[in-house]
Amino acid sequence: MKTGFIQDSRFLAHDTGPGHPECSARISESLKYLQTQTWFDSLIQIEAVSADLKAILDVHDADYIRRAEEVCRSGNSYLDSMDVSVCTESYDVALLAAGSALQLADHVINKKVDNGFALLRPPGHHAEMSMAMGFCLFNNIAVLARYLQNTHGVKKIAIIDWDVHHGNGTQHLFEEDPSVLYISIHQYPFYPGTGNYTETGTGKGVGATLNCPMPMGSSDRDYENVFIEKILPKLDEFNPEFILISAGFDAHKSDPLANINLSSDAFAWMTKRVMEKANQYCDNRIISLLEGGYNLDALPVCIGKHLVSLLQN
Repeated sequence: MKTGFIQDSRFLAHDTGPGHPECSARISESLKYLQTQTWFDSLIQIEAVSADLKAILDVHDADYIRRAEEVCRSGNSYLDSMDVSVCTESYDVALLAAGSALQLADHVINKKVDNGFALLRPPGHHAEMSMAMGFCLFNNIAVLARYLQNTHGVKKIAIIDWDVHHGNGTQHLFEEDPSVLYISIHQYPFYPGTGNYTETGTGKGVGATLNCPMPMGSSDRDYENVFIEKILPKLDEFNPEFILISAGFDAHKSDPLANINLSSDAFAWMTKRVMEKANQYCDNRIISLLEGGYNLDALPVCIGKHLVSLLQN
């Protein structure tokens, strides 16, 4: 496979302050590790470009975007909630993160790469239409999905979110839309409190949301069983044209913010299963965006396992 890869030193400029788990070292340590791998040069490097505001407006309220810019540029230390730490550069970095996803979309649609991964921050899946939340400013995966639909005419998109925290923002943005299947496997009960199995969508979107809540202590085998019994059949039923992954790696057993016991190999296994469905339905089209993952030793290894799997035929 031809796998596109985006990283940019500008992601380090989003300064969340001392002791914050969503820190710039997540990017720098991961990149340092990845660059030592023999396969790293096989990745096709793609330049990060900031998103046009129109793409952000397809997902977020104009008043929220304006407020986010004002709060960041004014030097305030947080946006909307204490866990969304920001600095003067954070708005621009958030635009760059969202734009990186769109760059991958253009490259996949134009067949320059088969799939792609963006080593970006800040993450996005907690961001609501009009509120920052859970380290997230703009909902990168949602912006990407709407861009694929509005710019490239993709009709049916599946989003698979295996971050250990439920992607409340992504679910809420698409829960009435039958053209976007949102699947989440996450620790529950846990932050942010959403993601019960009874949440299946609303209105015309009923059935286009699949939540797979997992109890603390869940293992590789537990995740594999849920993939085999629920997630993969749901993808078969939906028959997507494009698959997006909210790739959080905080379900790893060493992560400090959660209580799921996945090995690094679990992320390779899940990636391979998703690739099989992408091969079957989507002409191999997958885009994966970094969400969580806060152990600076485990995160780079998990990302490496994910990327090696994306590269494999």
